[in-house]
Amino acid sequence: MSLIKKFIFIIFISIFISEVNAEEVKKMGTHKDWETYVINNDTGKVCFAQSIPVLQAPKTTSREARLFITFRPNEKIINEISITAGYEFNKKNIVTAISGKNKYKFDLMQDKFAWMSDPKKKLEKRMIKTMKKGSRIMVTGHNQEGSQTIDHYSLLGFTKAYNATKANCS
Repeated sequence: MSLIKKFIFIIFISIFISEVNAEEVKKMGTHKDWETYVINNDTGKVCFAQSIPVLQAPKTTSREARLFITFRPNEKIINEISITAGYEFNKKNIVTAISGKNKYKFDLMQDKFAWMSDPKKKLEKRMIKTMKKGSRIMVTGHNQEGSQTIDHYSLLGFTKAYNATKANCS
């Protein structure tokens, strides 16, 4: 099993589902710098698109960073954006994503992931619009020691990946 599949498997065990076999994770497609996946489990279907950073700082540390957009129709969750930098975030510092003049704050942090506290999903919808129009997004986080990391994600293929992910879970 590839390193990416193992990582995805671990993510969904700890975050999205309680029990899943690696065989249940199906890659649906690649859209330039984004990939789409579907998981079928006891609680229903989970669809997500993900990307890995094209540039990371500091370069001296190897981290399994990812940017996700997820749909879980049985839980009535759509357009959920999450970030992992490959480490437990320092909760004293908010994780930020910047694309052009647009800045988004991810203030809910748990199990190496960060989300927006946005119950009405207005911020996430706005961020999705920004991602569809942009070419790159920069995510800044801080580890437990307070050291800053910056991950640059390409947005090439995001719109097609988003549309495919949404269609897979409608």
